[in-house]
Amino acid sequence: MACACGEPRAEISGRFRFDHPIHTDWPAVGDWVAMAARPEENAATIHAVLPRRSRFSRNAAGERTEEQVAAANVDLVFLVTSLDGDFNVRRLERYLTVAWESGARPVILLNKADLHADTAGYLAEVDAIAFGVPTIALSAATGQGLEELRAMVPHGVTGAFLGSSGVGQSSLVNALLGVARLETRAVREDDSRGRHTTTHRELIALPDGGMIVDTPGMRELQIWSGGDGLETAFSDVEALAAQCRFGDCSHAGEPGCAVQAALEDGTLAQERFRGYVKLHREIEYQTQRQSHSARYIERTRWKPIAKEI
Repeated sequence: MACACGEPRAEISGRFRFDHPIHTDWPAVGDWVAMAARPEENAATIHAVLPRRSRFSRNAAGERTEEQVAAANVDLVFLVTSLDGDFNVRRLERYLTVAWESGARPVILLNKADLHADTAGYLAEVDAIAFGVPTIALSAATGQGLEELRAMVPHGVTGAFLGSSGVGQSSLVNALLGVARLETRAVREDDSRGRHTTTHRELIALPDGGMIVDTPGMRELQIWSGGDGLETAFSDVEALAAQCRFGDCSHAGEPGCAVQAALEDGTLAQERFRGYVKLHREIEYQTQRQSHSARYIERTRWKPIAKEI
């Protein structure tokens, strides 16, 4: 049974360690679980989470270093942005890094295309940083592109929406369902920012048999890890780096640096490279924090054992 919000209630058995600082083995939306039904209470007890084939994770909000599994067993991650002021190429690079790391395939949705008669410029910007990633210009208001989106989530396929507040995720879900099931709100006119309409993650069944995970709009997306995801999202930069004379080239002035040569002749855009460096440093910093957190957890685990001995 897939884990989703709503009835019947599902309680977690004592197998799951609630005292442990990291809860990645807890059930997440999209998980398949082993559970025992309690029909008389209209409830069930979850005893185990089955192995995941994909996992969309981020660093938990706040100062903690803790993995938060936002969705599991997802086939497609729909990266939603809108053309009313939210569009940001650097943010898309970040989302692509996380999406590739999850094990799911990313798809970019340019919502509110009805606000622009010509979306060719936006599509060209996306093509320049999202190699081979399908991109759909659509509008929940007019229905543009919805059939193409619906065709990507047939029976047996699960997709998840990811985007910032106000990009129209809930409106897209309602359009796919054909009914106004989720609440929607208008964005502010001065800065096109939205308020959180969706406040929890939910697995929603579509009429054609597909599934959609609706997630709350994000003010920020902190990367949990991104080794393979970064390499895939920035395959152009990685390909250039592989041509550098030195294997440990920092691309900061060494002789024979293919990356610097591409920057000088315009083959590689400066903004693209700066985005790569920023995410690379962020991932290195996050890795160090995770290592420190793991050591702390291990010391905490062994301290009472040593004291007892």
